This record gives sequence, C-alpha cells and structure tokens, in this order.
Amino acid sequence: MNLEKYKVTSTIKLSDFATKEVEEDAKKALKKIRKKISDLQSAMYAEGKYGLLICLQGMDTSGKDSLIREVFKDVNASGVEVHSFKVPTALELKHDFMWRHYIALPPKGKIGIFNRTHYENVLVTRVHPNYIFGENIPAVKSLKGIDDAFYHDRMERINQFENHLATNGTIVLKFFLNLSKNEQKNRLLRRLRLPEKNWKFSAGDLKERKLWDKYMFCYEEVLNKTSKENAPWFVVPADDKPTARLIFAKILLQELEKYHFEAPTLSSKLLAQLDDFKAQLNNE
Repeated sequence: MNLEKYKVTSTIKLSDFATKEVEEDAKKALKKIRKKISDLQSAMYAEGKYGLLICLQGMDTSGKDSLIREVFKDVNASGVEVHSFKVPTALELKHDFMWRHYIALPPKGKIGIFNRTHYENVLVTRVHPNYIFGENIPAVKSLKGIDDAFYHDRMERINQFENHLATNGTIVLKFFLNLSKNEQKNRLLRRLRLPEKNWKFSAGDLKERKLWDKYMFCYEEVLNKTSKENAPWFVVPADDKPTARLIFAKILLQELEKYHFEAPTLSSKLLAQLDDFKAQLNNE
C-alpha cells in the first residue's frame, strides 16, 4: 500500500482522490497494527518529549467515531483523550475561535484526538457565515466583512497555531475522511431503517447534505492552504469503513515510527544498585 498518495503535498483537487478502496482482510491487518500503535504510545509516554494531536474531519456519517473506537482499542485508556467539538457554548464564544481547542490539547506522552476540530471555524462557518456573528468580533459589521480574505486569514492563523505546537513537541496529523455523497445517502438511510440507529439521525443532516458542493469547495481550500510538512493532511477514502481504518492506522504507524521514541535509561548509579533493591524486597 503506497501511503504517500494519501498525503497532501501540493495543490490538489478533491475529485482526484478516491472515496473507496477495499483491502482484503482489513480487520485482521488492523489488529496487528493496533498493538504496535499501543507500544509506540507507551514509549512516547515514557520518553516524555512529544504529544500527538490527531485531527479528524469529514462529512456526517464518514465514520469518525467508529474509526476512533476500532483503531485505538489496544492503547492504554489513560493514554488517549478524545474531544468532540460541537456548537460553541456561550463561554467559548466569549473567547477567540481557537481558545476551546487550545485548552483541550494533549500533554506530552498522550494522544489527543479532535473529532471535528478547529477547522470547523473555516468549514461550517464558511458555509454558514452568519454563525460568525456569535463571536462578536469588533471588526465584523456585516456579511460583507466575512469574505474569502476573512477565512484565508483564519487559515493562516491556524497554520501559525499548528507550527507553534510542532515547535514545542506536539506531533500534528490531520485526516480528512473522504466520503462519497452516494455512500452518505446509504448510511443515512441505514440510520432510518434500523431502530437501534435512529438516535443517530438528525433532520439537520439532510439540510447540510443539500450544501454538499459548498462543503467540498471549503474542504479543498482547507487542504490546499493548511497542509504543511509539520502538520500534514491525509485524504483517506472512507466509503469502506474497514479499509479506511486500516489506511488511517498504517499512516499513523508510519508517522510515529519516524520519531524513534525511547524510554529513559537508568543512571549507572541506579543500575549498580538494582541487585540491592531486589534483595531488600525479597528479604521483607
């Protein structure tokens, strides 16, 4: 599997990326990778130099929740923190648009997963610019002030934010789950057909679906303007969930292995005392 083809390294067209790939025995292959990811997180924690921020974006039903559940099953529960960002609260709107994301960042040694991310501020708000008024930005007087330049400036602020994180020891990896419109239709119908899935359905999903082309334009701009070497985007075909999870896991494993995490070694003084320590315990 050529993992580089999923990475955004130059100006791209989303239409050039596949939405479906099928890997045989994807579930079996994922089980092997999960253990390796768990071992890497343990080593990262012991070393204490890096944290990992994973950003997951995708249209409704793209499989973000189940991907998190399946890929991180074997990782120590205390080593993973998941944050799902919904509509900003009254308190969050009293701060700048990055505040609620900054305070949710993972500490060194842990994996932080943003399920929907700070990019909602240049995706959802760009499709629905009236949402910006809730932020009470002094310079924004009308919709005319919420133009392309406004969002391009926000994207640059995000680039600066992520560069700051990377410089200070946070590994930033961003994934767009590339779902086809037809597959989203099938998944929404499944939520309506199966009683145990009804709770997942929202009438708002259908309203947002009508804005599909606008969202694809916004995603394409985000991918092109904010995929950087120290905070890259990966476009993962999402129509087949098992394969999407496997591709995500393989990319994650490949990226983490670049850091060669190592647990700290004991000092020569402590090493020389190990037998004494063992004897003290055995003689209790």
